[in-house]
Amino acid sequence: MNKPDALSETIGVMQSHVSVRKYAAEPIPRAHLLEIVRAGQGAASSHFVQAYSVIHVTDPEKKARIAELSRNPHVAGCSDFLLFCGDLKRLEHACGKQGIAMDHDSLENFVVAVVDTALIAQNAITAAESLGYGGCYIGGVRNDPEGISRVTGLPDKVFPLFGLCLGVPAVRNEVKPRLPLEAILHENVYDEDKYGELLDRYDETMKAYYRARTSNRKETSWTEEMAEFFKGKRRAHLRGFIESKGFRLP
Repeated sequence: MNKPDALSETIGVMQSHVSVRKYAAEPIPRAHLLEIVRAGQGAASSHFVQAYSVIHVTDPEKKARIAELSRNPHVAGCSDFLLFCGDLKRLEHACGKQGIAMDHDSLENFVVAVVDTALIAQNAITAAESLGYGGCYIGGVRNDPEGISRVTGLPDKVFPLFGLCLGVPAVRNEVKPRLPLEAILHENVYDEDKYGELLDRYDETMKAYYRARTSNRKETSWTEEMAEFFKGKRRAHLRGFIESKGFRLP
C-alpha cells in the first residue's frame, strides 16, 4: 500500500465536502449503510465511553414526522436518515452491571457525550462520501427535541443532537470556500489582531462565491451572515429539554 497516495485520497474526500440536499431515488444498500456507521465508530472517544447512539429511521411515517418537527423537508426525501444522540443510558447499564450507581449529572459528562457524538458523525459522512454518497446534517432536530425523542423512543439520559440525511446525490453544489487557514490556525498563542484584515478578505471571497454559485445566489458576506445568525438567542427551549433528560446544567 502506498501510504502517501492513500493519505491524499482521504484528504481529497474531506476537502471536497458539500452539503447534499437533493437525492436520486436509488437507495443505499444496507451493507454500505452498516459500513458507514461502523466507520463512524472508528472515531476517538473520551476514555472510550462511546457516549452516543445512532437511530436509523427507516419508517416513512417517522421520517415524515421528523421532517415536520425539525422543519426540514430533506429528512423525508433522503434515502437514509440517521439520528445522532448523546447517550449515557448504556453507561448507566454498564455501571449497574458492576453494582455502581452512575453519577452522570455533570457538565463534563454532557460535553463528553456531545463531542463523542460529533466525532462519530464526522467519520460517518467522510465514509459515505468516499463511497460516492452525499449527505446533509440536520441541526433542526433541536427545534423540537422532545417531539423527536417521542417519535424515536429515547429514554432519559439520551438526547438527540442532530440528524444526517444520506443518499445518492441528484445535485451537487460547489464547495464553499472555508476561512483562510491562518484565520483558524494560531502559533503558540491566540492572535485576534489578525481578524480585521482576514475577515475583510474572506468577506470578498464569500461575496464572489454567493454571486457565482449555481443555486440560491445572493448578495451578502460571511460576517453579515454571522451577525444575523448571532444577533439573538436561538432554541432557548434546549436547556429545559436537557434538564428533563437528567442533566442540571450550570
